[in-house]
Amino acid sequence: MIAQLRGLLAQVEADRCVIDVSGVGYLVQASSRTLATLPQPPELVCVLVETVVREDAILLYGFAEASERAWFRLLTTVQGVGAKVALAILSVLPPPELMGAIATGDKTMLTRAGGVGARLAQRIVTELRDKCEGMPTGLPAGTVVSAATIAVPAARGIAADALLALSGLGFRRAEAQPVVERVIDRLDGKADLDIVIRDALKELAR
Repeated sequence: MIAQLRGLLAQVEADRCVIDVSGVGYLVQASSRTLATLPQPPELVCVLVETVVREDAILLYGFAEASERAWFRLLTTVQGVGAKVALAILSVLPPPELMGAIATGDKTMLTRAGGVGARLAQRIVTELRDKCEGMPTGLPAGTVVSAATIAVPAARGIAADALLALSGLGFRRAEAQPVVERVIDRLDGKADLDIVIRDALKELAR
């Protein structure tokens, strides 16, 4: 089983990337959040990997953080949550937000992910509520997950999604990142992805 890949980032697409390890290109599917943390190709990268072996294929799923990989594994234990849906959930909800949504039974947050309807959201909450304790969040040790502690990771998630969208429009990460951060700071915690992208585009076009 492949647990980690280190090599040159050869290509990044909307939901996957290609990592060149000693001349072999590995196709790695990932959440938009993980993809947004990657540098521009060709740069050296290291990603954690979950290997899924099927009858017709060996699939690789990549993660920037161990907490995201742990939640991917947990999510895929729920009936109806395959790898694609798990990545969709992790694309819109980083681990702290995901834990908070499950703990509070907030199905609306879960249905923000593509492929997750009200019924599946209810199943996720029901099956995982008692399994959340002890799951990693990526936050400092001892941090209690609450509405207050979720706010910062939520803003970081919006920033990552906005950077990914702007990269797709041809803007360099180094150019777009400070603009996105300024826009989010200006919105004072009330950031919405569409508004962040719109305002960032206005600044970048000047």
